[in-house]
Amino acid sequence: MKINDIRIHLINKEESKLKAVASIVIDDCFVIHDIKVLEGNQGNFVAMPSRKTPDGQYKDVAHPLNTPTREELNKAVLAEYEKAKNEAATNKE
Repeated sequence: MKINDIRIHLINKEESKLKAVASIVIDDCFVIHDIKVLEGNQGNFVAMPSRKTPDGQYKDVAHPLNTPTREELNKAVLAEYEKAKNEAATNKE
């Protein structure tokens, strides 16, 4: 799997745990939208797109099938989020 492009949309709500929404392009032929960057107790993490089931639970609608792929995706999205956040801070100055 090769992640060709990551687009980050920063969310600027101070009290929100949602920090950004990302879209990724995989192998120049598949896109996943609505990947969330959330603030957790142990730092930021990535949540895959999900939908609410009739019983109130959330189920991912797209997700990696194995740990190495999940780690690669998380690392890439979080790195791009940090880059976008730093660029936004630099542009404010």
